[in-house]
Amino acid sequence: MTDTIAIVTGGLRGLGRAMTLGLLAEGRRVAAVGHISEDIDEMRTLAGADGARLLPLVADLRLPAECDRVFAQTRGRFGADPGILVNNAGLTFTFIDPTRFRREKPMRFWECGDDIIQAVMDTNYVAADQMARRAVPLMLKAGWGRIVNVTTKLDTMNRAGSSPYGCSKAALEMATEIWAKELAGTGVTVNIVNPGAGANTPGMAAEMRARSAASAAPLLVEPDDMVGPLLFVVSHAADAVNGFRFDANNWHKERDPSTMTRPAGLVLHPEGGWTSSGK
Repeated sequence: MTDTIAIVTGGLRGLGRAMTLGLLAEGRRVAAVGHISEDIDEMRTLAGADGARLLPLVADLRLPAECDRVFAQTRGRFGADPGILVNNAGLTFTFIDPTRFRREKPMRFWECGDDIIQAVMDTNYVAADQMARRAVPLMLKAGWGRIVNVTTKLDTMNRAGSSPYGCSKAALEMATEIWAKELAGTGVTVNIVNPGAGANTPGMAAEMRARSAASAAPLLVEPDDMVGPLLFVVSHAADAVNGFRFDANNWHKERDPSTMTRPAGLVLHPEGGWTSSGK
């Protein structure tokens, strides 16, 4: 099923661009959805000969009508429904407040404006939910499908100064667990593919990128590192893999994938501390 159609949100730059290119290189047809039209030309150039199987789209996925348009245009271009949805679109700390990204001076939740809270939650969680609710009925009809959510590290979700970004990603993390349970046994799976550490993308603070470049061991995950775990979870080899998290910084293609994962979802225990909820 290497020709399965995929939709990758946030697919025109950063992690999404790398995952789009990885899917194209494997022979899949991909609708890459972004929010900056200037990214399209660069995406086409990078895709090269694989660009014939690429549909770059600009859309605001916070709006239900825009989600509908993405599915309609994908179906119109490729003649079939998507079997893979990668929910990667996200607004990060640099959107929330580019001047205060540094951990030693984080923004506190009460200092964040209503418009910022709404934009981050709508992009990072609501848009993913809207796309998934449109994709799943199509996948159930086909008897096969893959939803892949990109969340973040636990200590990014819950550390001081991470609101509303951490809150939005925690919502998507828990949604992954719920969706996976509700889709168990249907042929449709829901898993997480994460960097597992800060990602070396244009949105990362310049000071962190410089620190990583000067370090003996890289502190940031490269976007291309996302491709290995992504291609695994959308393959038939992962037909029985549902409700799990794969972190790119822990991925080694020579190893058994079962040794590189843990269940999605987090539980706060009465005695203190967050752990995986288990399966």
